Amino acid sequence: MRKTETVAFLSQKGGVGKTTSVVNIGAGLAILGERVLLIDFDPQAHLTHSLRILDHEVRGTIYEVIRGEASVEDVVVRRRLGAKIRFADREGELSVGVIPSNLSLAGAEATLANVRGKECLLRDVLAEYSGEFDGILIDCPPSLGLLAVNALVAATKVVIPVQAEYLALESLDKLEHMIDVVRKRLNPGLELAGIIVTRYDGRKILNREIVAELQEKLGGVPFETTIRENIALAEAPRCGADIFTYRPRSHGAEDYLHLCEEILHRNRKQDEQKNENIRPPDEQQVSEGERAGEHKTKEEETGDETTPE
Repeated sequence: MRKTETVAFLSQKGGVGKTTSVVNIGAGLAILGERVLLIDFDPQAHLTHSLRILDHEVRGTIYEVIRGEASVEDVVVRRRLGAKIRFADREGELSVGVIPSNLSLAGAEATLANVRGKECLLRDVLAEYSGEFDGILIDCPPSLGLLAVNALVAATKVVIPVQAEYLALESLDKLEHMIDVVRKRLNPGLELAGIIVTRYDGRKILNREIVAELQEKLGGVPFETTIRENIALAEAPRCGADIFTYRPRSHGAEDYLHLCEEILHRNRKQDEQKNENIRPPDEQQVSEGERAGEHKTKEEETGDETTPE
């Protein structure tokens, strides 16, 4: 993530591994050298509980931030990860930043109903924050109300976790419609970055059929990496840990690390395509001319070598 990417993890259905994905993708990106901020934007506060952020650590929540009662810097909690990091420029313990949540966020829909620009509150506070993060991951509530809209307006990209079952395809259409509406009215740059298939069991015909149908319907949108059904992923939150800390040799750790590598690879490819598209036309013509000239020179050299005396 060369620029700060804000990614909303959206699902209308609970139990699909949304919070699990935010926690472990955040940790996986940190292992790969990215600086990550996680935002718990769900009144159930599952992300906060999954990382065992205790009351005495909380100086404020995302609710106070969007109400203008606290800044992002005021409320960020640093959570250390069990994995170690070693790069050329730094060595030491890993950590992610977390903005916690609690049940008070449930009142946001009512208390913010008459606030002007209520759909843009999260975007505005994040825009003012010039922090040290490469990526911001937002754990959205399992609903399509004001909080979810705020997350989509603040985001540059959306990731949708789904289970490999029929009803997931039904809910996917509604989510895509909501993303289209937000893109047209409030956030023209919003992109659907990918779909994560979670709790996957390759032995089940239904799971394989659903993945094939997703790929046929959406092309390259679903990530190639699937998250296999793994009990360690369900156990890790009880210990307040990410999967790499709790059980680094599990299938869950392997899958999420591969997924993070795929995410970064996609980002690099998209950046290269964007850079190519914004090059001035005259520069592109010069490059094409240079390539043509080089090709012609090689032909001439080849011709000289093969011409009989």
